[in-house]
Amino acid sequence: MEIIVSHNNTDFDGLASMIAAKKLFPDAELVYSGKLHRNVREFMSLHKDTFNFRLARDINFNEVTRLILVDTKGISRIGEVREVLENPGIEVLIYDHHPATDDDIKGSFELIENVGAATTLLVEIMKEQGLAINPFEATVFALGIYEDTDCLTFTSTTSRDAEAVAYLLLKGAKLPVVSEFIDRPLSEQQKNLLNKLIVASESYDINGVKILITSGEIDEYVGGLALLLHKMVDVSNVDVAIAVVHMDDRVHIVGRSQDRAVDVSRILAGYNGGGHAMAASATVKDGKVETIIDDIKTLLKANVTPEVTAENIMSAPVKTVTLDTTIEEAGKILLRYGHTGLPVVDGEKMVGIISRRDIDKAKHHGLGHAPVKGFMSRRVITISGKTTLPEIQHLMIDHNIGRLPIINKGRIEGIVSRTDVLRSLHGEHYPGKYERIYNISQAADNSSDNLKNLMTANLSRPIRDMLSQISYLADREGCQVFVVGGFVRDLILGVENFDIDLVVEGDGPGFARSLAQFLCGRVRVHDKFGTAMVILDDNFRIDVATARTEYYEYPAALPKVEVSSLKQDLYRRDFTINAMAVTLSAKNFGKLVDYFGGRRDLEEGIIRVLYNLSFVEDPTRILRAVRFEQRYGFKIETQTLSLVKRAIKGKMLAKLSADRVREELKHILSEASPTGSILRMCELNIWPFILPDANTGQESLEIIKRLPPAMEFVRCACGYMKLNSWILYLGLLLRDTGCQISLIDEKLRITKEEQKKLIELLCLCPEVIINLSGRQSMKMSQIASVVRELSGEGFAFILAVSTADLVNERVKEYLTHARDNKLLINGEDIKELGYKPAPFFKEALDAVGEARLDGAVVTKDEEINFVSEFLERIGAKKTN
Repeated sequence: MEIIVSHNNTDFDGLASMIAAKKLFPDAELVYSGKLHRNVREFMSLHKDTFNFRLARDINFNEVTRLILVDTKGISRIGEVREVLENPGIEVLIYDHHPATDDDIKGSFELIENVGAATTLLVEIMKEQGLAINPFEATVFALGIYEDTDCLTFTSTTSRDAEAVAYLLLKGAKLPVVSEFIDRPLSEQQKNLLNKLIVASESYDINGVKILITSGEIDEYVGGLALLLHKMVDVSNVDVAIAVVHMDDRVHIVGRSQDRAVDVSRILAGYNGGGHAMAASATVKDGKVETIIDDIKTLLKANVTPEVTAENIMSAPVKTVTLDTTIEEAGKILLRYGHTGLPVVDGEKMVGIISRRDIDKAKHHGLGHAPVKGFMSRRVITISGKTTLPEIQHLMIDHNIGRLPIINKGRIEGIVSRTDVLRSLHGEHYPGKYERIYNISQAADNSSDNLKNLMTANLSRPIRDMLSQISYLADREGCQVFVVGGFVRDLILGVENFDIDLVVEGDGPGFARSLAQFLCGRVRVHDKFGTAMVILDDNFRIDVATARTEYYEYPAALPKVEVSSLKQDLYRRDFTINAMAVTLSAKNFGKLVDYFGGRRDLEEGIIRVLYNLSFVEDPTRILRAVRFEQRYGFKIETQTLSLVKRAIKGKMLAKLSADRVREELKHILSEASPTGSILRMCELNIWPFILPDANTGQESLEIIKRLPPAMEFVRCACGYMKLNSWILYLGLLLRDTGCQISLIDEKLRITKEEQKKLIELLCLCPEVIINLSGRQSMKMSQIASVVRELSGEGFAFILAVSTADLVNERVKEYLTHARDNKLLINGEDIKELGYKPAPFFKEALDAVGEARLDGAVVTKDEEINFVSEFLERIGAKKTN
């Protein structure tokens, strides 16, 4: 396990650094080492659903193999997390900007530099690596830098901090959100001016928008008027504030808006002001404060549009449950609609809310049959349809709640969730919560669906026997074992599949050890991941994984394994058709487990993901969706296709490593017929992200279509030789790149053998085509001398690429002659002539082979005589 940790009393720099480190180490867990700073706590109370943070007490420190420290390196500042430092072989990575102290932890990797904020270091790395940063993330990172540099004013601030902020602004960081959560100390002059502005302030209500206007006059210039106005906004709880202050010989105007309905830059445009909708300022020389205020009031009345209210962003109609609805049924409704809570009604009156957490607790204690009225929260904060967005936001923060029902005359009209508020604040770039794509109503009722007959009909006898042995051992060991994934999919489709993946509810590695002993095989165990591989004598392999989660039957009880943990294991998979399981226990042997409607999707020929962020979490699933679609002649389901296109447009594929791209590309191009996948990838604009140099123009696609018959001819002509189809298709796609193998290797990290094969296809084959088309008359031996270095892939490549009939005829004629005119002698015959093995053996055999192709030799004796004369002619020495 990898964990990312910052210091106790985490501030925004610590929080932002953790979130940034998560982008560099996506498999690591975000862990709080202690308490949060007050403003960070307020921020997280609103954004808790966005980031998956865990508490230190919920982490098994013994499983931690890598500790990633950000914005700290002091052992006294990470609380109980320090225990992981005692783990054998623990790897510690440090990203910090604080000076060295005696309390410092020594890291195996350290990036400690003198900048204003630790977040700056991580933003620089993300920029260098080209990692995508969306506007919401940019805003969080900007919060970290601004707070630790006092908005770039501390003496510790460096140019690198400013450059990082500039980069984040380019990525869409929202300064109004930043300013909302940052506090700054005031100077004495600023405090005096603030007091004057508070006394002189007046409030107005225009179209439901609360507006504050204040003014003042002082002899000397005092900086930070924008900050003072921001403080007044906090104190006054208004939506818009404008300050008009005469300082020195000028009138300074500053506007701040927390309401999208009011664009303060438009209000101040008449004064040659600068800024944007939420923050603007202007300076007027020789202006009068009273006149300017009168003009601004007029402009506000003309430009203020009605405030965003609850009725503008609410969800309706609202799914509700009654007091007598059981916990089990309420849980199903939450799962079906993807909600985190449900209002409870008595008739038409709302009397409480039941949350997912309440339901999970009740179910874990075996109370799924009980009515929700015993577990619901009766103290519910409600709002009206006219409640404004800022008021909604404050209620959620103050009461730490995620949903607010909208009540009108005692009836529930709608509900506003935390997600609704965040989308209003951050727009379409806000990363929404997981949404299930599968429809629970589509999940088959497979309580009596058993695949025994299919297993008998579609599986070979050895596989059936092996599954029976696994079943016997599972019952003997007292654990639940399932065969899952592609094996189940292909079993239902009647397609042969020898990849057996087992999921064990219990101790997966322990079962794998027992299975290896039972089947007389050997085992490779990865205890840290709960996985193992059983390898039999014939090199047949069985993968074993643990599906395990813990729960408590009652307070202080020892943890038990949750029976439904298989569902959680299957939910992590890519598509519904790959998220099915077959029970192997003797009692229910062959029973299909299909939580997500995979069998129905198989029957309808649909590729469907399980949840909306599937392609964001693992972009390789985009390539797998195409592969399965084309392999089985299926269609990517409409909503899934929309998510595919959105992920491609969001450049998710660009985040993949060369190794992951290569492996997925190899799977696609090794399919029996990859042409459809290649075309589909063109249609979806995938190639620019995984292989930018690929030629997918019409001419190239026509050549690709000619490859299968070319391969088939070579296989037949050469005795069904095995051809590396993935390298062949790769060569066709990259044929315009020439011999730039190093560049190809940089993008795909191919093996030395694959590099050698590509050199043949991209460098040698074009030369062969030229030499075969250069002369009108060629003996078969001359053709042989030209194509002698070609492999089977090379012949197939030429037959696909060449449009010259003469070249193709000569290649086919040569392959046919070579097949029908095999040499009758070999190196042993040359040794019998009195020669020791040497390089000239090959020269002699090549020469007699060409002579045989031309019909100059026919019998074995003629071949031997030819070789003897050839060796004498080249001066080969016999042994004494």
